[in-house]
Amino acid sequence: MGSGQWMVERRSSFGNDSFPKEHETDSESGCLSIIVLGASGDLAKKKTFPALYHLYRQGFLDSNEVHIFGYARTKISDDDLRDRIRGYLGKDAEHVSKFLQLIKYVSGSYDSEDGFQLLDKEISQHEESKNSAEGSSRRLFYLALPPSVYPPVCRMIKKCCMNNSDLGGWTRIVIEKPFGKDLESAENLSAQIGELFEEAQLYRIDHYLGKELVQNLLVLRFANRFFLPLWNRDNIANVQIVFREDFGTEGRGGYFDEYGIIRDIIQNHLLQVLCLVAMEKPVSLKPEHIRDEKVKVLQSVLPIQDNEFVLGQYEGYRDDPTVPDQSNTPTFATVVLRIHNERWEGVPFILKAGKALNSRKAEIRVQFKDVPGDIFKCQKQGRNEFVIRLQPLEAMYMKLTVKQPGLEMSTVQSELDLSYMQRYQGVPIPEAYERLILDTIRGDQQHFVRRDELKAAWEIFTPLLHRIDSGEMKPKDYQPGSRGPVEADELLAKVGYVQTHGYIWIPPTL
Repeated sequence: MGSGQWMVERRSSFGNDSFPKEHETDSESGCLSIIVLGASGDLAKKKTFPALYHLYRQGFLDSNEVHIFGYARTKISDDDLRDRIRGYLGKDAEHVSKFLQLIKYVSGSYDSEDGFQLLDKEISQHEESKNSAEGSSRRLFYLALPPSVYPPVCRMIKKCCMNNSDLGGWTRIVIEKPFGKDLESAENLSAQIGELFEEAQLYRIDHYLGKELVQNLLVLRFANRFFLPLWNRDNIANVQIVFREDFGTEGRGGYFDEYGIIRDIIQNHLLQVLCLVAMEKPVSLKPEHIRDEKVKVLQSVLPIQDNEFVLGQYEGYRDDPTVPDQSNTPTFATVVLRIHNERWEGVPFILKAGKALNSRKAEIRVQFKDVPGDIFKCQKQGRNEFVIRLQPLEAMYMKLTVKQPGLEMSTVQSELDLSYMQRYQGVPIPEAYERLILDTIRGDQQHFVRRDELKAAWEIFTPLLHRIDSGEMKPKDYQPGSRGPVEADELLAKVGYVQTHGYIWIPPTL
């Protein structure tokens, strides 16, 4: 089975509600123009253009109807841009060359009409060359740009580059995080962009929502009967959502110091995962029904308590010449969130992220309560856990206690394991950006952040962030290559997490 065929079948398996009828007819509309703003930057080069190439290779972008425009201030030619991104597209020279011929570059400022009028002229010429009926063409603007230029760029798009959409055409805007730095700045940004575009035109991208195992969460929870009665405070002791990197800021120190680990990872990526773990079953798989339930979770989160977070900064972080000598920015944080509703009352949700730690992984770890009346005296071996490993080596496994093979009645911890590399050999797992760009083309906002969702997320973390920014809360030092501050492990034990000793999950070999 070809990779493109597999993706189509996987998508369709979610049922008819996943993609309403209008999404299916998008491909029958007029020609498609994809405009990458910030085309000469790192994000576009390393993520956006490679994602577009892979969609092209799998047949989701038809060369007869799609054209890609790069726009940035840098004064370079079409071939200069193609040469910049060529090395990130793979080794199939023939397909790479054909894809690159779909790309045209336009240079211009982000806040003046001249450049955007020229861009609109180039897009219109493409639409005319494809005999696209007026009102049927589709324009997707991908803002691979810093948030500070979102408002002027959006104003220029609205003024100079909008298309007539009377016959099923559309204009859609993809916005990269960070969406502000706190509640006030996020609301200000949302208000400025909201004056120009309707919510249905805006796609706030969080690439974690495009990851294979994150997208599997709703299926796991609501398509498997045995999870339904277990997924609540009666059976679950705690939930950890963890992001760990084994390297520091490495060249991004100046950028990172402006935001810190909470803004960079926890307030968006990990909080989005929490919503999918904790939400109630939606009425259907329609995007608004799913996003309604996610907002309810965020609105149920209680204020963060002073004794339920730990901040850290790895030793040597301030040696980076781009980082201020007295920087108070945390490179590590463990935060306990409490959800005040019937399902989750009393269950700590532990969000943990850090740089320069002893391993690299992202995972969800659901730890169940002890078995009452433990006749095997095996509690010391560890609790049952359901672990979803998001990256690397995508997998999900259930830690459980079994009889040790042999003549003695002794117990040991083992696992039921679904490792994707072993189970789905030869099946490509698409990159998150591929899925999300395809969702944007199809008009499916399920995996994008809605404005009220963004507001609720910032309401949770803004008070703590302001205390960090003011210097009131200081991060604790920790050694690079360690687990982070020892106080973080102490906090986990305090809120009820029981660490398993002597058991290590080993990814199965092929």
